[in-house]
Amino acid sequence: MSFENKVTKLMQSEDYLPLTFDQLAKRLKSTQADRNRLQTEIKRMLRNGAIVRLKKDRLCLPSDADLVSGRIRFRPSGLAHLIPNEEPGTGLKDFLPIRAEDTSVALHGDHVLVRRVKTRQVPRYRKGARRRAVSEKFIETGRVIRILKRARETLTGTLQRSRLYFFVIPDDPRIFHDILVPDPSRTKSRPRPKVNDKVIVRLSEWKQRHLNPEGKIIAVLGKTHNPDTELKALLHRYDLNPDFPQEVIRETSRIPQKVSKNDCRNRLDLRSLYAFTIDPDDAKDFDDALTIEKQKDGGFRVGIHIADVATYVKPNSALDREAKTRGNSTYLVGAVIPMLPHALSNGLCSLVEGEDRLTKTVFLTFTAGGRLKGTEFANSVIHSRKRLSYQQAFALLNEKDLRKVQRISAPAKHQTGFPGSSLADLPIGELKDLRERIRALWNIASKLRNNRMTKGSLDLDMPETKIYLDENGYVDCIKSIEYDESHQLIEEFMLAANETVARTLLNVGLPLIHRVHDKPDPEKLDELREYMLALHIQTGDLVQRREMVALLAKLKYHPQGHVLRIQVLRSFKPACYRADADGHYGLNKSRYTHFTSPIRRYTDLVVHRIFDQYLSKQGFPTALREPRIIYKHGRLRDIAQHLSITEQNSTEAERESAKIKQIEFFKREVDKTRKTVFEAVIIDIKNHGMFIELTESMAFGLVHISTLRDDLYSVSPDGRCLTGRRKNKEYLLGQKIKVVVERVDPFKRQIDFHIA
Repeated sequence: MSFENKVTKLMQSEDYLPLTFDQLAKRLKSTQADRNRLQTEIKRMLRNGAIVRLKKDRLCLPSDADLVSGRIRFRPSGLAHLIPNEEPGTGLKDFLPIRAEDTSVALHGDHVLVRRVKTRQVPRYRKGARRRAVSEKFIETGRVIRILKRARETLTGTLQRSRLYFFVIPDDPRIFHDILVPDPSRTKSRPRPKVNDKVIVRLSEWKQRHLNPEGKIIAVLGKTHNPDTELKALLHRYDLNPDFPQEVIRETSRIPQKVSKNDCRNRLDLRSLYAFTIDPDDAKDFDDALTIEKQKDGGFRVGIHIADVATYVKPNSALDREAKTRGNSTYLVGAVIPMLPHALSNGLCSLVEGEDRLTKTVFLTFTAGGRLKGTEFANSVIHSRKRLSYQQAFALLNEKDLRKVQRISAPAKHQTGFPGSSLADLPIGELKDLRERIRALWNIASKLRNNRMTKGSLDLDMPETKIYLDENGYVDCIKSIEYDESHQLIEEFMLAANETVARTLLNVGLPLIHRVHDKPDPEKLDELREYMLALHIQTGDLVQRREMVALLAKLKYHPQGHVLRIQVLRSFKPACYRADADGHYGLNKSRYTHFTSPIRRYTDLVVHRIFDQYLSKQGFPTALREPRIIYKHGRLRDIAQHLSITEQNSTEAERESAKIKQIEFFKREVDKTRKTVFEAVIIDIKNHGMFIELTESMAFGLVHISTLRDDLYSVSPDGRCLTGRRKNKEYLLGQKIKVVVERVDPFKRQIDFHIA
């Protein structure tokens, strides 16, 4: 047993009282040699927050002193929450809210030690909501008492100066304090930073919350708001590196670029099946392909083929360590920071058209009526015949005239990792056959979807904003992409494969990383209900799943549906990875994992390795020649926590990238003499104006009340309308209006409009 486990086990015992190090060593009967190793382990556990030091140097678990360690995450409002470490004895699995005044000198992402406290909850009422008597209520919050480790030693921002000093405004809106820096004209570094330059600052030690932190400029990235400069700052801010270490590059270069005959040994050869992929226009890598075979009894066997990355990325290799550190690929607008080098992510592992590829296959056999009746698994080799975009797949599903389908062009080469051949090049017979296969797959997928929704899965599908760039990297256009049947077809089979693998591996007792989505807090759902009632949207107790399903059905066709569904999502907890099967609230599944995207998610790669253990135990042919890695629950717990953090970091980087490009696009509108007129929907009304959402790009903005110069406008008592005093002209929630860009604030990432 390791020293960490011995210490944890002792401290978890009922008769344990906080002990000093000497007392602890004596209790563990440590020899002199062991004491040195024990002391090193104790220091490490203290740094990680696994144990804490009390007065008189006594040691105990955090939970015994109402303490918990974890990562602090801020909101732009100043509020924060703690993501606790999943260490033994922390006694907390859920997020812990932290008030702004209790964050001490913590910065976003820091590893901190927090004391749990009981805080009186002040009732909150929304405009128009019915007020009722409430009893005094206390909630558990946290108070930061120690910074265990800073998330970052450096940050990016824009250099500014006041009359007396120079300072840097951080790019991250969740860092609220300007950083004081020395006069850049006195520095020896070249080039010398100038006001309005984007710079990197190294932070000095910060001890007092009421004083601004200080730092030193160590690099100049360029003029702020320049696209290239913003990309450099974004990569630094989110610690994203487009380049791989030399050791990884050398290891990758030793992997052959083609699948050989030897690679196909001990694999099910499926190259005779008609496999194809369906992905977005701008897809950079291709993880999954589908096949469908008609059975003698009238049913179908659907093959879900997933890139077998585990064959090439060996456990504990340089490739594996780097992939684990990155956690996942990050898809910025116009750039990808891949988890794996390009030779694998876009090459040997990607299921591109016209190439043999190694895969892991889940076969699902359905009756003629669409009922699942059997599953099979295999390590396999496939040959993808066609790369389809969602637009092409949708046309094949719904269009009778194949000549119209053939006219849909393949994605532009500069937008995608592999455009595929033109549909016009396919023989008409093959195109007809492909159409029949896709329609047969949708016939099954639609039944899977209806069955899933009937069982209480939440319909959270919403349009997606796509930003398309020209060949020079500038924004060409911004479009709203509907989540249509072609997207749903792929989603249903991926969900089915993920759930099938999770259930199978758990049934044989193999540990696993699970995709977990915890139930929302009842208090959050009560707030959501009050919000909906204020907008005259009737709903019952949202803790009951059927009421949440009913609410989402109402919002699907509501004029403000997109914004209101975002409000629903904000009341949910974020999904994460965990070594325990705690269920998925959104999907209403008790067992669920991620298996279908191993090129871009390290979780799926780990699950593939565990899947290989299953295949071996069941006597299936396996292609693995090296000793298999055995994952234990504790190790999976640590990996899952790390991957939850990297996933959230990538999500935030992707959102920020989209904001930067959106600002770049609308900034051009300000400079136009003949401005573009955009259609928008009024989504909220405040005293200072109307918040709107553009119908095509789904961009948000404000029409300030000062721009409505035809009358004096005021907000109605129910907050649903702006009314002019003289002409009684009204602007209503949900109303469609025409607007043009008034101004753009790149610092605040805000766009203002006025009525066209």
